[in-house]
Amino acid sequence: MLSRKKTFIILSFIAIYVFWGSTYLWNKMAVTELPPFMIGGMRFCTAGLLIFGLAAALGHSLRISWKQLGNSILAGILFLSLGNGVFVWALKYIDSGFGSLIASMYPLFTILIMMLVQKRKLKKMTVFGVILGLCGMILLISQRELAVEPNFWLGVGLAVTAIFSWSCGSLMVAQVDTPKNHFVSTAYQMTAAGLILILASLVIGEEWSNPLNWQSRTQIAMLCLVFFGSIAAFSAFNYLLKNVATEKVTTSAYVNPVIALFLGWYFLGEKLTTQSAVAAAILITGVYFINTGRSKNKVENMRSGK
Repeated sequence: MLSRKKTFIILSFIAIYVFWGSTYLWNKMAVTELPPFMIGGMRFCTAGLLIFGLAAALGHSLRISWKQLGNSILAGILFLSLGNGVFVWALKYIDSGFGSLIASMYPLFTILIMMLVQKRKLKKMTVFGVILGLCGMILLISQRELAVEPNFWLGVGLAVTAIFSWSCGSLMVAQVDTPKNHFVSTAYQMTAAGLILILASLVIGEEWSNPLNWQSRTQIAMLCLVFFGSIAAFSAFNYLLKNVATEKVTTSAYVNPVIALFLGWYFLGEKLTTQSAVAAAILITGVYFINTGRSKNKVENMRSGK
């Protein structure tokens, strides 16, 4: 019989695999009618307040140190204000499936940051994975038939910026002092990010609207983003970062694009080009080698006492 912790870990992986794979569809559905920062601001403030209530109802203390508060705000900015808010903005100009393939570069960016900033030595398998990932990225964004779309390169640039920010957040959260309870940690990160996105929305003059006046599919998409994409998946993500190796958490990059591509094709009629399919195969293979190399490196470090 599985222990309680193992059960939580399995359910958490299901959440980040399935729910996050679906958020590309939900965000694309919402951003066709609503401005991107408004979506993020409403989504994260609503989810953050609900998680605060859930944490309190479960008897968890909401009191945290000033250091934990500062780290939570920074994590919220990296993960959600930039990592999500800017990515949703990108979906105004690129398909949800294409965006999910860019997001699959998350482990690639993470390992590059570890190499350049943290001066980590890479195993040969990891280096091979990085090379494959870079080749897949070049192949993905070099498609002529996509480049003629209005603001295509703006969308690509925004998406890449968002994923780079998410990678920075993953490495930061794994190493700094944040609230021990994953519900409390998620609540502070989401509320901070939501307030920042609302402020950004007001500063740039986005037009807000009454949720009762939205199309029904937009209303459904926002509810799914709040309850599944935010409360369930992001709480699971924070829990996993504290309980399993970071490279295992990044394996969501294998599954999310597959789910996103299928949902984008089925519900939105998005097309998957042959070049995109080849690029996807190369990218995901690169991610596999990156994670395999990092896992072996971690085992060897443990054996040598590092």
